[in-house]
Amino acid sequence: MSFPRYLSQKIDYVSALTGKSASLVLPVLVITILVNVSLRYVFNIGLIELEELQWHLNAIVVVLCLGYTFQHDEHVRVDVLSHRFSPKTRAWLEIMGLLLLFFPFTALVTWHTWHIAAYSWELREGSPMPSGLPARYLIKGVMALGNSIFVLQGFSILLQKLSFVAGNSNEQHTKSGDTI
Repeated sequence: MSFPRYLSQKIDYVSALTGKSASLVLPVLVITILVNVSLRYVFNIGLIELEELQWHLNAIVVVLCLGYTFQHDEHVRVDVLSHRFSPKTRAWLEIMGLLLLFFPFTALVTWHTWHIAAYSWELREGSPMPSGLPARYLIKGVMALGNSIFVLQGFSILLQKLSFVAGNSNEQHTKSGDTI
């Protein structure tokens, strides 16, 4: 097995493990929302802690599942014409999209999230609300980690597409992550 293929598989493994692990937070998020809505609209009790917990849990799920979603091609796309193209042409379009759009944007966002997380960690930032959650720096660190995994997953897809167009692989990944 070539090193690019090996590296791509390792990145895919990390993305899948992270995404599947983060998805386990969803039941907790749903319960938190149900409790918050019940307390607010049935008992007229509003808790800042539950509001912030909802946002933190949602951030964990969304950001840590980005790479996994991208790996399985379940992200939003605007593919009006690509179904008419050959697999090699689609792979070239994917490569160009990654290099010209994906990497510049996600690298910039990731670089900033790490700086924001580091600054938040230095301050030991918490909620500005007196009854809010402490340790807001932890969620900012999770966001930086999730963005980093997202960028790595883009690199894995780039390696796969380059291998395909170079003829080193006769495999084209499908939505499920299997190969055809």
